[in-house]
Amino acid sequence: MQPLVPATQAREITAAKRLENVRYAIRDLACVADEVIQLGHKILPLNIGDPLNFDFQTPPHIIEAVYKAMRDGKNGYAPSPGIPEALDAIRGEAVRKGITTVRDVFVTSGASEAVDVCISALVNPGEDILTPKPDYPLYSAVLCKLGIALNAYDLNEDDDWQPELADIERKLTPRTRGIVLINPNNPTGSLCSQQMLEQIAEIARRHNFVVFSDEIYDKLILPDSNEDAAPHLAFAAVAPDVPCITFGGMSKNYLVPGWRIGWGIVSGDAAAVKPYVEGIHRLLRARLCANHPEQYAIKPALEGPQDHLIEVRRKLRSRRDLTQKWCESTPRVSCVAPRGAFYAFPRIDIPESDEVFVKELIRQKHVMVVHGSGFGQKPGTQHFRIVFLPDEKTLASAYAGIGEFIRERYGNR
Repeated sequence: MQPLVPATQAREITAAKRLENVRYAIRDLACVADEVIQLGHKILPLNIGDPLNFDFQTPPHIIEAVYKAMRDGKNGYAPSPGIPEALDAIRGEAVRKGITTVRDVFVTSGASEAVDVCISALVNPGEDILTPKPDYPLYSAVLCKLGIALNAYDLNEDDDWQPELADIERKLTPRTRGIVLINPNNPTGSLCSQQMLEQIAEIARRHNFVVFSDEIYDKLILPDSNEDAAPHLAFAAVAPDVPCITFGGMSKNYLVPGWRIGWGIVSGDAAAVKPYVEGIHRLLRARLCANHPEQYAIKPALEGPQDHLIEVRRKLRSRRDLTQKWCESTPRVSCVAPRGAFYAFPRIDIPESDEVFVKELIRQKHVMVVHGSGFGQKPGTQHFRIVFLPDEKTLASAYAGIGEFIRERYGNR
């Protein structure tokens, strides 16, 4: 028999148009780095916030808890909201954070899934959510996936990257359903002041919207001196009456980003959030569950020894200080000192885009940072994000390369 010949030529299968604006600058630079690696060069990576790529180790008792769960047969599906002991531990953590109006908690595949689920359960076509600029690219990606127009408010670099209240008020519309706070902030390393949290809470009350408070770095607060940092201040502790989802997780504080274990804590007026919580749980049931055995690490992580955090913060404080000193001593570079997480967001005075800057930096000096435009920034400004997780020797080598690149390409000024 003769093979059947299709009547028409196969046509190209195109992706959904709403994905055209989905970008993830942190990983989109990988193709440039691959070119450099193929030429035999080693990349100094200051681009991805994975502590386990450097001199940080997962606490052994957390690993043992997951190993035991696997040995004990906890390898099937978990309850959609999460296993009971994990949920109890998260509720206990909420109390320690000062959140007094907890209405619900649930476990997700990383805080990223919590973000996706909670935004998807809230926003209808034609509505919007206020997101910070600069911000972590996940938020714009989720909104683009849903076909929701972006509505970004500025962070004020001249005010330690605090949210710009006047810009928030300008961007509000009758269709605005919520606002995102990233605190500590990625990419700037900034912290919201208590006064700022109170002012945002008042705006939320007036306009009846949800606050999404991303607090994934809440245990990585970096003081200005050798003294211990003051505890992180949760938005929901400042405004217990305001509908709020607090995002948290294991990835950064407990050094297990590959386990993909996060959670959401719903707080606020019980009657007000009830229908929204029901919507969240419909989506949680539809995706079955988060990783099952890894959930058995939540209780020992949150309730067990926290000793590793002392050493983590000591290293980060030292590396933050080295980073800040370099920024202050390098022509064309300035930086608001980071106060949390492990990111710095220096501003650079150059006559070309920061995307060109970072790509040429990779090609010429083999140092990998991320362009500020990948996170959003005010027009006319240029930035780049540094991950200061590597040890001091690696950072010093990377900063020497960046400084040399700036001098050679732009001159001192």
